Amino acid sequence: MDQYEYVRTAHRVYGKSVREIARETGHDRKTIRKVLRGEPSGYGERQSQPYPVLGPYLSLIDSWLEADKKAPRKQRHTATRIYHRLVSEEGFGGSATTVRQYVRQARMRLGVGSCEAFVPLEPDCGKEAEADWGGAVAIIGGEETRVKFFCMRSKYSGKHYVRFYPCERQVAFFDAHMRAFPFFGGVFGTLIYDNLSSAVTL
Repeated sequence: MDQYEYVRTAHRVYGKSVREIARETGHDRKTIRKVLRGEPSGYGERQSQPYPVLGPYLSLIDSWLEADKKAPRKQRHTATRIYHRLVSEEGFGGSATTVRQYVRQARMRLGVGSCEAFVPLEPDCGKEAEADWGGAVAIIGGEETRVKFFCMRSKYSGKHYVRFYPCERQVAFFDAHMRAFPFFGGVFGTLIYDNLSSAVTL
């Protein structure tokens, strides 16, 4: 949907005000009113989205995303992680929404990750969790070392419990469960594993 149609639909179907639409699209209120009156003369889609507050940090964000191409998938930056790094390391004072919008566009432009569709789920509280192993690169004693990590995630809250081990073995598998259950405050009725060989082999 182009912005001309978006403005008309947002106003007539969803009841959004001229001010709301102007804030969302970045167009002047006078331009929005012209579109609503059916006067699109001089109106056109903007070629690029300006980021006045985020502007000084765009090259830094791009460099983090470029570096993600060589990082293990589970160690790549999320938009939220990028926002928190900007705030804590660079003193960024803008909003998380602005960062998310830019990161989404930058990922497509740089070819990092892919857009995926998903079906929202509504699991019951405390009933289900997922557990799996992953790999990561850690700096130990000043040297890069590959390590394994166990991750259990509540499907209701999305909260994670993660513990690192030198290898993926059954003893580590059991130890991780014994430590994860107290963290979550109990044992889940259903645990979902993805081809987890360490659960059944020594």
